Amino acid sequence: MGKRFEGKTVVVTGGNSGIGLATAKLFKDEGANVAISGRDQKTLDEAVRTIGKDTLAVKADVSKLADIDRLFSQVSAKFGKIDALFANAGIAKFAPVGDSTEQMFDETFDINVKGLYFTLQKAIPYLNDNAGIVLNSSVVNSTGTPGASVYSATKAAVRSLARTFAAELVGRGIRVNVVSPGPITTPIFGKTGLPKEVLDDFAKQIKDDVPMKRFGTPDEVGHATLFLASPEASYITGVDLNVDGGLGQI
Repeated sequence: MGKRFEGKTVVVTGGNSGIGLATAKLFKDEGANVAISGRDQKTLDEAVRTIGKDTLAVKADVSKLADIDRLFSQVSAKFGKIDALFANAGIAKFAPVGDSTEQMFDETFDINVKGLYFTLQKAIPYLNDNAGIVLNSSVVNSTGTPGASVYSATKAAVRSLARTFAAELVGRGIRVNVVSPGPITTPIFGKTGLPKEVLDDFAKQIKDDVPMKRFGTPDEVGHATLFLASPEASYITGVDLNVDGGLGQI
């Protein structure tokens, strides 16, 4: 059986850690030409070693439109047109409504919503017809989770944008779908700004809430992403696929 992405070009934003890194590696294992972006040069360099040779790593902050332009021009110069895009770059910061700051609100929306929106907009001229786009949202996009008001709102926006982009791009055969992870073991958990004992309690509570009684792995989200981006999902567009141990369903 041939590799699903042999000779195809794939871009993963936020491909230097967590879900993005795991997914980029899976794309590479399936034969893809892989380009990743991220904000930190050190983790980008480490990611290239993990993913494999000929991976293009571009230092880019998706909240800065000039960085997105640079990403796609470099991808185009090295690999040509794009067959799959995983708009994955995002941050997660949590605070009760009363403690949420304007700075936290702006930063989260700038990366998770504005960054994603213009990543998609600027990708359009570089996409092949029948390309697959996958957006990374979250199980919280449709739930009320205390402490997650800002983050949840950004992920609900991602879900909404998928529908509109899917409707606008369907004429070119370009499909736009969403993966919505539940709790996944990634470095993002250490960057929430919460103290370790709070995080430990939080993790225990999450495990209790998830029907499967465990966190998911980045690879589990990656496999779902590859499916949605691949021709195997050729009759699927506009869907939100929860990868969440049943948390959002049961």
